[in-house]
Amino acid sequence: MTLFGQTFDTQQVFALVLLCASLIYWVFVMRGERSYHRWFKRWEAERKARRDAERRAEGGGGSGGPWG
Repeated sequence: MTLFGQTFDTQQVFALVLLCASLIYWVFVMRGERSYHRWFKRWEAERKARRDAERRAEGGGGSGGPWG
């Protein structure tokens, strides 16, 4: 195989294909990690909002700071 005037043997072609496959795999893994991170942040915000609403309903509301 010839690419940019350089002749590649079988081992180099295999290494190039493996490198491209690794890059594609890495992109998919990072995409999944990013979506998990977004989901977790949203879940945490909803959980905090529910907890704050429960505290206000119980009468222990306030600003949430250490002095009330």
